[in-house]
Amino acid sequence: MSMLGTKWKLHGNGKSVRPGEVVRPDERLTWPLTVGIGMQHVVAMFGATFLVPIITGMPPATTLFFSGIGTLLFLVITQGRVPSYLGSSFAFIAPIMASQQQFGVPGALGGVVLAGATLAVVGAVVQKFGAGWINRVMPPIVTGAIVALIGLNLAPAAKANFDQAPVTAFITLAVIIVVSVLFRGMLGRLSILVGVLVGYLVAMIRGEVDFSKVDSAGWVGLPHFQTPEFHLGVVGLFVPVVLVLVAENIGHVKSVSAMTGQNLDGVSGRALLADGAATVLAGLGGGSGTTTYAENIGVMAATKVYSTAAYWVAGGFAVILSFSPKFGELIATVPAGVLGGAATMLYGMIGVLGVKIWVQNKVNFSNSINLTTAAVALIVGIADYTWTIGDLKFTGIALGSAAALVIYHGMKAIAKVRGTVAEPETEDPSPAAASTAAVKAAVKRSPKKRR
Repeated sequence: MSMLGTKWKLHGNGKSVRPGEVVRPDERLTWPLTVGIGMQHVVAMFGATFLVPIITGMPPATTLFFSGIGTLLFLVITQGRVPSYLGSSFAFIAPIMASQQQFGVPGALGGVVLAGATLAVVGAVVQKFGAGWINRVMPPIVTGAIVALIGLNLAPAAKANFDQAPVTAFITLAVIIVVSVLFRGMLGRLSILVGVLVGYLVAMIRGEVDFSKVDSAGWVGLPHFQTPEFHLGVVGLFVPVVLVLVAENIGHVKSVSAMTGQNLDGVSGRALLADGAATVLAGLGGGSGTTTYAENIGVMAATKVYSTAAYWVAGGFAVILSFSPKFGELIATVPAGVLGGAATMLYGMIGVLGVKIWVQNKVNFSNSINLTTAAVALIVGIADYTWTIGDLKFTGIALGSAAALVIYHGMKAIAKVRGTVAEPETEDPSPAAASTAAVKAAVKRSPKKRR
């Protein structure tokens, strides 16, 4: 069985995953099981993917259409080697909302196209020269700071929605928290979706949902497409998002490599290029920018099925769902209170994800370069510092990202010349390192022998 040149071998008898093994990207289970897993991927991405267009005021059905098309394009460009669903990226929320205030929806879409094109260029360079230079330009301290400030920069937006219907928002948030800790497996991973559904029911009871547009929408029809406009003023808003997308895509490829036991470094550039192309396509038609989805990694980890066949099913099903205007309008009825509760959790998760990058990479904050880089970048991003030069307006995310890069590389260059920073940038907790450190400390404390 093949699809656009992709061939999948049957894993074992096709009915189960053999003990101690995984279904690799080039394998599959029986088609009924593969279809079921593909549908599961759609459910996993659903809650997060739809929140982005709802929060930013973009058409949900259009976003769903381009997430499905983007996923299929990703599979083609990566030659079926990287299993991934491309859902809406939360990194785009702040720049889309900010650019809409200045240039409307077309201007925001122009920014999405710009970010996607830049990411595609980065992907082409990585595919040509390797990903090593990315790690040098964006070490964990810089990447973590940028991811954290993007999430925390959105805190005022979450509060604004929360305040419109605090009871509904509180219940939504509480359900998300309880479900995430109370249930294990797939239900626990879908805590945000469950919280939104419960919050929506509460909002209906409280009369906070307007179904007028749903009643007038047809069951079958094309998504609402829009064309972009390009303004110089959006450059400072959207370029920093590229740094986050690079980190997310490279992290996704490494995660899949670790879980499948396959070295996928050779397709890292293709993954970046594919996500860039999918984002450009979305921006050209009215969708939100895309990224590889961690939610779907959870599905793969739970099922041990990494087959790209399941993602062809997921992408195709998402496209089919997008052709129901009534379904799209129903999603758009999610009220502010529900969004406020969910966004409180989601934006905080983005912020903490930056901290997670620091922890996983053992960033050493005794090092003054690391400490200063994070401290300044976070304050600039959270407080939303603004700098206007003519038609260009740089807000907290752009300035905070620039601060992280400039401060880190600037201080590192000065320290190298002057030899003023002795602390390592990352900690090494290994027994050998600890033993060596202890010996050095003992030698330093011991009195020198007199000759």
